[in-house]
Amino acid sequence: MADTIEALVPGGQADPGPPLGPELGPTPVDVQAVVQEINDQTAAFDGTEVPITISYEEDGSFEIEVGVPPTAELVKDEAGFDTGSGEPHEEFVADLSVDQVKQIAEQKHPDLLAYDLKNAAKEVVGTCTSLGVTIEGDNPREFKQKIDDGEYDEMFADEATA
Repeated sequence: MADTIEALVPGGQADPGPPLGPELGPTPVDVQAVVQEINDQTAAFDGTEVPITISYEEDGSFEIEVGVPPTAELVKDEAGFDTGSGEPHEEFVADLSVDQVKQIAEQKHPDLLAYDLKNAAKEVVGTCTSLGVTIEGDNPREFKQKIDDGEYDEMFADEATA
């Protein structure tokens, strides 16, 4: 019977210490092999907390499923800050480019409820609103209105339909 372990690890920087070591120690898997596989699969998230699920069998075989970090973590990582604004509607802590918003939307799209990239981008902009992050110098609410008005339709067209 397979068992699973869920954890949050820093992308590309997992190690055999906590939280993985104590969880994996009593299992039949090779802890170092699991850590190496996690680091290989999460390298693109470089240091950002990534949710992972490790499924293992009694024979020591294992599979790793890597989730996508929360949108807020991706925004913070992309914009280069640690804490959102205490007053997100008046005080802004960072600024993202439209390309950065698109990149985050592409990373998160499979995990979001959005039907397309344009709506995924609007969800990312919503996160920017609560963190106090502007987009190209615009208040995120104003930027969302520009998306709604069609100013960025070409930019956020899904590759499959474009």
